[in-house]
Amino acid sequence: MTQYKLVGIGNAVVDVISHADDNFLEMMGIEKGIMQLIERERGEVLYGSMDDRLQTPGGAVANTIAGVGALGLPTAFIGRVHDDALGQFYAKSMQDSGTDFVNAPVPGGELPTSRSMIFVSPDGERSMNTYLGISTELGPDDVPDAVASQSEMIFLEGYLFDKDKGKDAFRQAARLTRAGGGKSGIAISDPFCVDRHRADFLDMIGNELDYVIGNEHEIASLFETDDLEAALAKTADMIPLVICTRSGDGVTIIGGGDRHDIPVETVVPVDATGAGDQFAAGFLYGLISGRDLATCGRMGNLCAAEVISHVGPRPQKNMLNVFRTEGLI
Repeated sequence: MTQYKLVGIGNAVVDVISHADDNFLEMMGIEKGIMQLIERERGEVLYGSMDDRLQTPGGAVANTIAGVGALGLPTAFIGRVHDDALGQFYAKSMQDSGTDFVNAPVPGGELPTSRSMIFVSPDGERSMNTYLGISTELGPDDVPDAVASQSEMIFLEGYLFDKDKGKDAFRQAARLTRAGGGKSGIAISDPFCVDRHRADFLDMIGNELDYVIGNEHEIASLFETDDLEAALAKTADMIPLVICTRSGDGVTIIGGGDRHDIPVETVVPVDATGAGDQFAAGFLYGLISGRDLATCGRMGNLCAAEVISHVGPRPQKNMLNVFRTEGLI
């Protein structure tokens, strides 16, 4: 009997969300629509420039795990926060939302808790400025054997590939989960991250994992090509299950010898933050619950559509009720 249906490993980032128009972004030197890594001092300047602030626990895989937890499955998150105000906020918020935060905040003189200043434009585009802080120090010692080995499924965050100790933590967690009979997978996270660590990504996808989730740019970047179909075919040759989100063109799922292309309903976003994260939550919920791949894809699309309809990276509606209304459960 597994203790958890899904465990995530990733950056534990407090998201600080504010509204800003294009003139403000230009004035502050913020590049629109992308995630930029910043230093601590820059983070303090941007934080001070925010008029309205919504503070919420974030991090891509953490958002996914929280989404699955909100759907009623037992979940846990492995991440590193400092024992400061933001770290205590993060740990308590994850616990309060129903996901076990298995690593106690780290006391002492280490780096502060990670935070991302997110500026949402009137068109719903988000410009993310992330100071990674203590998250980047996550390593194998932060992976409790009892948690990883008793998980039905584990989900890794590609951003942590930037440190060798992060890769080591992933390999340890994946092997423990698979040894216990579970499945391991990864969110590719970012095409630039792939550019920095392509060989490690391909090695892990080909040898250590059971599923991979990425958008069209991330999947294509694995093989340094603009030909998405070729990249999908190569990825499907390496791993049993490939999930590729394609923005307004829907999602492509390849697994079990079948391909499913599932369209999306066009929604004008209020805030695109967390769309991919909540797609993954809906999809993994379906997978863990034994649904067929097409239904999993539809569940993912519904969760993504919900989260872009409001500010913040986590669902506000009861998504189980939405699934029932759509006849999916």
